[in-house]
Amino acid sequence: MQLNLPAFEHRIKNSEKGRMIFDSIRNKYVALTPEEWVRQNFLQYLIRIKKMPPSLIRVEMFLELNGLAKRSDIVVHDRQGNPLLAVECKAPTVKITQSVFEQLARYNLQLNVPWLAVTNGLTHFICKFSVSEKQYLFLDDIPEYDRL
Repeated sequence: MQLNLPAFEHRIKNSEKGRMIFDSIRNKYVALTPEEWVRQNFLQYLIRIKKMPPSLIRVEMFLELNGLAKRSDIVVHDRQGNPLLAVECKAPTVKITQSVFEQLARYNLQLNVPWLAVTNGLTHFICKFSVSEKQYLFLDDIPEYDRL
């Protein structure tokens, strides 16, 4: 499916488990679901266009919220290892609603990142927490890594 992102080439294969796509961060093939297609394309956007160092990116990072195990889709860290940007990916057919933002906000209670992004591959929302205004400010795009 065509997304509202630059086109990237991916390693895709068929297996007994179905179609698989190579995740360069996890260094393995994973099931090619619609959400995974968005995640892999957004990862390439972060790495190739926004110059995010792959070694500072975690995919499906484990979180524990109120005793429940959760996974954050993409977390980019600063050079000291602190979480900097959290991205929640949804399938292209999933509308970005308030509940999607609330999911990411719950994850951010543990991550405490200044930058948040939500995408379904077609629509992207980027925001930065303003300490002085004590609110999230929505932006048109994610800055390159060295400007985060």
